[in-house]
Amino acid sequence: MAYKNLQDFISKLEKAGELKRISTPVSSNLEITEITDRVSKQYGPALLFENVEGSEFPVLINAMGTYERMAMALGAKTLDEKAEELDDLMEWAFSQMRKLDIMSFFPKIKWARLFLPHKVLSAPCQQVVNKDPDLTKLPVLTCWPGDGGPFFTLPLVITKDPDTGAHNMGMYRMQVFDSKTTGMHWHHHKDGAHYFKKYKERGEKMPVAVALGDDPAVTYSATAPLPEGINELFFAGYLRGKPVETVKCVTNDLQVPANAEFIIEGYIDPEEPLRREGPFGDHTGYYSLADDYPVFHVTCITHRKNPVFPATIVGQPPMEDCYMAKATERIFLPLIKKMHPEIVDMNLPLEGVFHNCAIISIEKRYSGQVHKVLNSLWGLGQMMYTKMIIVVDHDVDVQNLSHVMWKVFNNIDAERDLIMSKGPLDALDHASPRARFGTRLGIDATRKNALDDHHREWPEDIVMSDDVKAKVDEMWKELGLD
Repeated sequence: MAYKNLQDFISKLEKAGELKRISTPVSSNLEITEITDRVSKQYGPALLFENVEGSEFPVLINAMGTYERMAMALGAKTLDEKAEELDDLMEWAFSQMRKLDIMSFFPKIKWARLFLPHKVLSAPCQQVVNKDPDLTKLPVLTCWPGDGGPFFTLPLVITKDPDTGAHNMGMYRMQVFDSKTTGMHWHHHKDGAHYFKKYKERGEKMPVAVALGDDPAVTYSATAPLPEGINELFFAGYLRGKPVETVKCVTNDLQVPANAEFIIEGYIDPEEPLRREGPFGDHTGYYSLADDYPVFHVTCITHRKNPVFPATIVGQPPMEDCYMAKATERIFLPLIKKMHPEIVDMNLPLEGVFHNCAIISIEKRYSGQVHKVLNSLWGLGQMMYTKMIIVVDHDVDVQNLSHVMWKVFNNIDAERDLIMSKGPLDALDHASPRARFGTRLGIDATRKNALDDHHREWPEDIVMSDDVKAKVDEMWKELGLD
């Protein structure tokens, strides 16, 4: 289901009893964070702060902060429902490839065109145009006491490849330096940083636009680990079942979501020295250190009439970003399983904050298979940053951390089953001796046999017989133990 815009989603949240309006005056400096942090830890509602000191704009936060609201944001009842849609599409595609039935792809190609971004000439996001912008009038959050300043925390940063003209949309935090400049915190592996290098080589200024707020499928798509060359707005169109409308910026030629709440237009000058940005209380639950990043210069701000300012906070989980990560886990699992057929299920636990832990269950059939899975996953896009991968057997419920830890604590021999691999790590990892590079750990918690150089009998799990379980099921109500 496609939402018309962010405010349509707000309306649906309110009707579902998932939104709390707050009229009490609050400050965007720390106070909104403290309130939201308490609510998120209680798995509470989305919050709409209607009276933010120093700004005329209300702030929406925690909108996708539960499994239910994250699924609702993508137009589904559950995240697995959305994953099943993608799985069905991929199963059809793979079946045609196996049959080498190329002609059968054409109907689907025509179908896929339905989700390509659709350009329009005028848009709600440009109902109000301000060519003398002042970022300090926006209710940008200072989230934590040690932060370097206020940060945009839910920006959709739109850039363009100067060679191909292809657009990219990513989510990179932006520290407000003053009324017309911010930092642009993109990591080295991100497309925005890649395009930045191209503009630097050309000696040209880089046009940049930042969208704030839209159908939440658009916001989520900016975080999705898509293969290179896949347009995030196309993916958003697929998720919402309807193309995303785009409009040309007022001061540059970038295409931006037409139904956004705000659009911030500007540029980055690659010849300008980098500027110190941070620290920032990050999704790891620790402050990420200050570092040098490009400066974004704002030339124009446009917005719809009576817009809502979207934000999120990150820190010790659970927080809203954890549920966005769980959406990625479920939605992209079918693709991972197609590339690695032995994989049964995957869990990116909230405590692993995206990139610190993945739990994988597999159908184990041959010697060295766990090593194969580990090396394959560490070579797969953003999974290269996964610091720890735990592999268990197919009959282990990876969503049940108690079940998983029982297997880890009992099934490993340290010398054989702890597998080290050096490689890239996320820039936010603070434990590695070097920035962005260190040692990743694989844990083989599967059952072992002679093929695994295990020459002892492996014990069976303790399981009650089916006839006794059935008999107790029949008498359970009579026992009065519910």
